Amino acid sequence: MKFKHLEIDNPQELVFGKAKYPVTTKRGLVIGGGTVYPELNFTLPPMSVTQDTYGEVKDQYREIISSAIERARELHQEGVIFEFETLLEMTSDPSLGRDIVAVIHDLCEKAYQAHGFKSEIRLTPNDLRDLEKPLKMRTGRYLEPMFELFEQGALAGGDLLSIESTGGKELCDYGLMHCDIKAVTYALSVLGVRDMQFLWSHIVNIADKTRTIPAGDTACGFANTAMVLADKHYIPKVFAAAVRVLSVVRTLVALEQGALGPDKDCGYEGPFLKAITGRPISMEGRSSACAHFSPLGNIAGSCCDLWSNESVSNVKLLSGMAPTVSMEQLIYDARLFNQASASGYVHQYISMMNSSDMYLDPQALILHPEHVVTISREIVSGKNYIDASVRGALTCLDIIKKEAESGNLLLEQRELPWIDMIRDDLISLPHDESAFTESLEELLIQQGVQLSEYGL
Repeated sequence: MKFKHLEIDNPQELVFGKAKYPVTTKRGLVIGGGTVYPELNFTLPPMSVTQDTYGEVKDQYREIISSAIERARELHQEGVIFEFETLLEMTSDPSLGRDIVAVIHDLCEKAYQAHGFKSEIRLTPNDLRDLEKPLKMRTGRYLEPMFELFEQGALAGGDLLSIESTGGKELCDYGLMHCDIKAVTYALSVLGVRDMQFLWSHIVNIADKTRTIPAGDTACGFANTAMVLADKHYIPKVFAAAVRVLSVVRTLVALEQGALGPDKDCGYEGPFLKAITGRPISMEGRSSACAHFSPLGNIAGSCCDLWSNESVSNVKLLSGMAPTVSMEQLIYDARLFNQASASGYVHQYISMMNSSDMYLDPQALILHPEHVVTISREIVSGKNYIDASVRGALTCLDIIKKEAESGNLLLEQRELPWIDMIRDDLISLPHDESAFTESLEELLIQQGVQLSEYGL
């Protein structure tokens, strides 16, 4: 592991709007330089994406961006990030994704030239590789279109490069459904880590080649899946909290490979990444309810540098189109963040955000800055990726157990036995990669994991 110490070791310095190593975009937005900016995430309404609807698709994105820019300017917002998450068809046919980036970039550039309005595009191709069964992470036919879209999209105006990568998901999904922490740990700290090393070495090379910013990844398909399952009472919340911490190490690999931040919004592992690397992060909370529910609506913002809404369809609401509505909500949230900074009330505002959520769910509890630093300190002391993941998760469970036994944390009685069960399973894990692989050999075969696709 590259990171051996914390760049932010004092919880009081883990604050919104400020990162130790800010990132400056082409049009001059300084992310992590003292200002929180809104990041608008958007998608199409229910419709087909084909050659026949190609013109309508571009018109949809043109409407989304032009309306969002107009509303942002009316509210005197100086800068925003637009995240373009591609749909399957737009990555399968990179030219379609590239053309949409060009449409968005043209609108952003016109607003910049005419009004000095600063906006940038985060380009997030979706990971196509899980369409092929069994999964082929390094040799399948879906890999090249992804890399092609990264390069073509970057040249067309995508300034921040990100992805929601899925390496290890074929095993992690099993682990989540069966509450098998061993399977989840292997999926994230072995398969996920190896896939991130492979994938992000390529993405960073593309960013260098195109003079763009390799921003970061997210464990959305792993830890957010656990969060949603816990919200539906399919799995324990304490299990989902442990998965959140286990996801940190695999996402951290993007930064080891050269990613600069901000990481992608739906990665609630962001605060840990910020503490470990000092890089800026994008977070989502209450404003992401248009896409999914979560118990982290306020505390998620305590150290954000970009504040996002997750993804919203371009559908009509009473006031206007939904992405424009989300743009306004994000702007007002960002305005409050920045006013707290300007008025000297940063820590008071952070304290209120934290205290409003932290004792109502273990997944919120572990995002308190003090706990983030404590857990991150254990992660960087790990001897390898497996050891780091286990150390972090065990510390997470210790924090949850202490607060539950003290009566501070609201936790159902049926959740309590899971803390020790998960802990016992984690302690029993081999920390040697070969031994860990051998111990799960039968399960890996059953779940169709192709070890060679992970360099094993």
